[in-house]
Amino acid sequence: MKKMYYIATKRTINVSNPPTSLPDGWQAGPFRKGGLFNSPPLEKGEWGDLVASQEGIALLMVLWVLTLLMVIVLSFSFMTRTETYSTLSFKEGLEEKFLAEAGIERGIMELFYRNVYKNQTLVMEGTEAWRTDGTIYSAQIGDGYYTIAITDESGKVDINTVSDVVLKNLLINWGIQEEDVDIIADSIMDWKDPDDLHRLHGAESDYYMSLPNPYKAKDANFDSLEELLLVKGLTSEILYGNNEKRGIINFLTINSGTNRININAAPKEVLIAIPGMTPEFADMIIDYRKTKDIVNLQEIGIIGENYNLMAPYISTAGSNTFTIEAAGYTGREKGGYAIRATVTITGNSSYKYVYYKSPISINQQQ
Repeated sequence: MKKMYYIATKRTINVSNPPTSLPDGWQAGPFRKGGLFNSPPLEKGEWGDLVASQEGIALLMVLWVLTLLMVIVLSFSFMTRTETYSTLSFKEGLEEKFLAEAGIERGIMELFYRNVYKNQTLVMEGTEAWRTDGTIYSAQIGDGYYTIAITDESGKVDINTVSDVVLKNLLINWGIQEEDVDIIADSIMDWKDPDDLHRLHGAESDYYMSLPNPYKAKDANFDSLEELLLVKGLTSEILYGNNEKRGIINFLTINSGTNRININAAPKEVLIAIPGMTPEFADMIIDYRKTKDIVNLQEIGIIGENYNLMAPYISTAGSNTFTIEAAGYTGREKGGYAIRATVTITGNSSYKYVYYKSPISINQQQ
């Protein structure tokens, strides 16, 4: 009779020379006739079942290892792709910023050129002086390009000298409800007047001190347009605009120093805020000034009552302070980097910045 002994799996294996003792970790089977290691041999088919069971376990282990490796590889691939796109986006953003800065410098150069050649009688193609009414120009640099719009500050509404009627018209035309227009306009006037008396719909320090984060009314002129966000009723959407329209910050200034609006530089939104001005008259002015500056409204056919209403609020004289909006693009349909700078020309070859913001929301419109 052949000798048998048990292994750790508790199954028997036929051997010809059984050991005299069990190795560590091995277990003895039940006592059978013939001694501790005597046991009947495996029946037919049992050995194949044992091998198949062990092969199934090995296959599951291999599948789990492959799954784990796939997860690691996919995670590494995703991280690599994310880092690549992040680097590419940063590179394009930096290029767009430099293009926008180049646009600002180009705008300043064009202002000096305009001062020298704006009254030239013979103009060759490509030598025209750029207009300062917000007309958008563009230039290519390598694979990228920039757009520039220059606006004379005299063509905007000076928030420190504006009249009630022009300010209210501007707000109404932007789409603000009339009751809110009264609150905003009166509160702006109260913010900059020197007294503590508030207008009918306005607000002074007593209102602002009751807010969760209290502060006092300034009772002095605005030093920046962003200061308007402190005024009762005026929100960031009204000031900066949304995806559908530009904010009123594009039509306001603190640098003109006059309550009159230069019709040679004013955008349409400002023109139609002037009493007596209609959208049709505004279009006539914009079309006429494309060829030459307007000297008086009579030359374009605006006379009579409308002219009398407009006269106290308009002028045709420019200033030496300009806002330049430049945006850089690297060929992407969306995105871009925009900068707004306000500069004062102080001499034939000198200037100074009075305002600089980078970046701004891209929403340039003619």
